[in-house]
Order: sequence, then C-alpha cells, then structure tokens
Amino acid sequence: MLEITLFYIAATIALVATVLAMTRANAIHALIYLIVSLLAVAVIFFLIGAPFAAALEIVIYAGAIMVLFVFVIMMLNLGEEGDARERGLLQPSIWAGPTVLSLLLFAELLYMISTIEGPVSTQAVSAKEVGLALFGPYVLAVEIAAMLLLAGLVGSFHLGRRYLEREE
Repeated sequence: MLEITLFYIAATIALVATVLAMTRANAIHALIYLIVSLLAVAVIFFLIGAPFAAALEIVIYAGAIMVLFVFVIMMLNLGEEGDARERGLLQPSIWAGPTVLSLLLFAELLYMISTIEGPVSTQAVSAKEVGLALFGPYVLAVEIAAMLLLAGLVGSFHLGRRYLEREE
C-alpha cells in the first residue's frame, strides 16, 4: 500500500513539474522544474524495481545533461530579450497543435495498453547487459551522440561570446 501511495505522489510531482517546466518563461526556472520531474521519474523507476534505471536517470539526465543545459543558458545570456520571446510562445494558439497531438498519442497509448493480452515480462536487465548493448553494436552511435553534445556546447559558447562582443 505504501508503494502505491508513493507511486501516485511521485507521478503527480512528475506531471506538475513537467507542466511547470513547459510554462515558465524563465529558462533557469524551467530547468529546475525539469530536474524535479526527472527526479520524480527516478523515484518511480526505483519503486517498480529498477534501481539501475533510477540511478541512470539521476546521473545522466538530472545530473550531466541538466548541468550542460544550465551552462549553455548561462553562456548565451539572453536576458530580458529571451524572456520576452519565451512569453510570446505561451499563447494558447501556439499550444493548440501540440495539445491535439498529445491527446492523439495518449489515446493511442490507452488503446495499446488495453489490447495487451497476458502478463507483461518482468525480466530485469542488469547493468552489464546495458553496457554490452550500448558499447557493443551501438558504440559508434554512442560516440556520435557524445560528439554532437560536445559540438552543441562549443557552438553555444561561440554564439554567446559573439553576442557579448557585440554588446561591448
């Protein structure tokens, strides 16, 4: 009973934090809400018996990638101009398309869940199996993803530096 209660609390926190992350005009505040959402998802992973997935969620997403996002936002230093542009994106007419798409995807998810026959597999995946899967046949894809993240960081640094040089 306690696990079910904790699951619903974590799910509610994840949903509320995600909505707040999407509706904040200040990018740093949105990132903080996104980190809260990712931590709540990590709690859900832990509750369903996947502690390794929970640890990966915390270390990779809530840790490394969110810190990278914070650095990029701070290097770009958009200030009030960026906040004004973000507020313009919060108009209801802009949200109509994504809302319809989200509802369609949610309906498809409900349909797929309702058509499942029999029990779902509960086989656990170990850390060794994840490592072998990622760095076995997909080692090139992992390295390319790492290079893309590095290129994005370097590019944002140069864009932010050029923007600051124009102001001076």
